[in-house]
Amino acid sequence: MIVANPSRSAAPFRHLAACLSLAAAILAPLLASAPAAALTPPETAAKQAYLVDLTSGDVLLDKNGETRMAPSSMTKMMTAYLTYDALVHKRTTLDTSFPVSQTAWKMGGSRMFLKLGSQVRVEDLLRGLLIDSGNDAAVALAEGLAGSQSAFAALMNAKARELGMTDTHFMNASGWPDPGHYTTARDLAILATHLIRDFPQFYHYESERTFTWNGIRQGNRNPLLYHPVSVDGIKTGHTEVGGYGLTASGERNGRRLVLVVNGLPSPQSRNDEPTRLLDWAWNGFKLYPLLHKGELVEQAPVWMGAEDSVPVTVADDVTVTMAPADRSSLHVVATLAEPLPSPVHRGDVVGKLRIDYDGAVRRTVDLVAGADVPASSGLTALGQRLGQLLP
Repeated sequence: MIVANPSRSAAPFRHLAACLSLAAAILAPLLASAPAAALTPPETAAKQAYLVDLTSGDVLLDKNGETRMAPSSMTKMMTAYLTYDALVHKRTTLDTSFPVSQTAWKMGGSRMFLKLGSQVRVEDLLRGLLIDSGNDAAVALAEGLAGSQSAFAALMNAKARELGMTDTHFMNASGWPDPGHYTTARDLAILATHLIRDFPQFYHYESERTFTWNGIRQGNRNPLLYHPVSVDGIKTGHTEVGGYGLTASGERNGRRLVLVVNGLPSPQSRNDEPTRLLDWAWNGFKLYPLLHKGELVEQAPVWMGAEDSVPVTVADDVTVTMAPADRSSLHVVATLAEPLPSPVHRGDVVGKLRIDYDGAVRRTVDLVAGADVPASSGLTALGQRLGQLLP
């Protein structure tokens, strides 16, 4: 249900009826024919698993999602992000060539097999980074963009903070093991989300299946790209400490999911577990619209404004991803700061919409003013103020 803030004085409760009417309009189609059985979260062999529906923003599975872990080659998503950012802001181009230093050439682990002293185009390095998972490509990009790996790591950490990755620290561009190099499954999901949304024009690099360089043809290490599970990216990882990991994304029936798993025991489990978890999420959950962008939530009173009230709405469509069985537990709670002091500007945040279901707070959404209300002046303001003060 949608309820008014119970701590308000008596006057603002005149909006409660409107809130409850909106609640009925929202919830009625969702509650119809809700099945009785709830959806049980699946067990997984992954030490960490974090699954989010990007269409709604709802987290569908969280197993140790905020536990620190070694990101291994999933680090290369940030290396790609900074490269894309440099391309968009014209600090480099796809045809710019970077030199291959001895540091890059000597890198162990997975490689694209760069030749010492050669000049390699940024686009080729990107493919070597994302398809071959080349540690040498990661170092070449870091040195080419920032001058050194340490300088590039500083850029990585600054960008991580900017994106909201609250428990991540990078020491290098490749994911080479280091005690100070760590992240969480939640933070990697945030990074993957930004890669998809901020740079859709480059996302195809993460879904290409093969790349040939220096006469060596290598396949993309993401096993889900070769199976009909709707996955189109993003990046694998493996270290002895961290185990086998995968950040995967795909779209089915209009819903894009991002899954991060880590700490799996084998390459086969990295194939099987993500497939099972993604199928569980796509098959067991549905997307339900709650509010459309600009839809009226209620009218909020304005203190000393040219108008007595302002329409309250949402800035974007509000949807929720839930199992059909959870529809009967859905609660939507609107909280407004009333009365609003004038002037009020269209788009100002004036309250919160809290979405609860299955006994937990799932998300909060900003409520915004749907119109401008300038401050009133002179006798008009005095009369309005007296009217609000007198019984």
